[in-house]
Amino acid sequence: MDDNRLDALGQMIVAALPGCAIGHELAFGELTVTIYAEKVIEVARFLRDDARCRFISPIDVTAVDYPGRANRFDLVYHLLSPTLNTRIRLRAEANENSLVPSLIELFPGVDWFEREVYDLYGVIFTGHPDMRRILTDYGFDGHPLRKDFPLSGFVEVRYDDDQKRVVYEPVRLNQEFRKFDFLSPWEGADYPLPGDEKRSE
Repeated sequence: MDDNRLDALGQMIVAALPGCAIGHELAFGELTVTIYAEKVIEVARFLRDDARCRFISPIDVTAVDYPGRANRFDLVYHLLSPTLNTRIRLRAEANENSLVPSLIELFPGVDWFEREVYDLYGVIFTGHPDMRRILTDYGFDGHPLRKDFPLSGFVEVRYDDDQKRVVYEPVRLNQEFRKFDFLSPWEGADYPLPGDEKRSE
């Protein structure tokens, strides 16, 4: 679908959903409609059922973390319309305490997508019948795709031969940090490299 038709589609969707859709934008040949998170069911139902849209297939549900904002998460929904042969992206802001309505009644296929967003970002979807972790272990502390999650995590899992079972232990670094020089272009070598003589001062 060309940009003019995508723009017209975006305008039609925003006009048809006052109080639900905030606006739309085009970038790189893709349509993004910004919505209110609490209105996602109304928006998704319109996109699925309206004959001008027919976005009947959920492709993905994910999130992006912007920890410096009050509403730190952008929830992102991708839907496909085979009728229009195009995709649409829905974007909604949420914070750590937001309760976002689940789309599982409209699109049963979002089941694991929403569980993954809960597991990795901590966003809670209300009305989901099985809102539990899907990728991390039972008792896992934190949400690993948040930008403030520590890089080394909190605990590590290993098999203990003496106890003959899996044990959880606080993360510890087993060696001191050492300086490795692999001619990193990020750090730069502190000695002349081949070709440096051609560089102008």
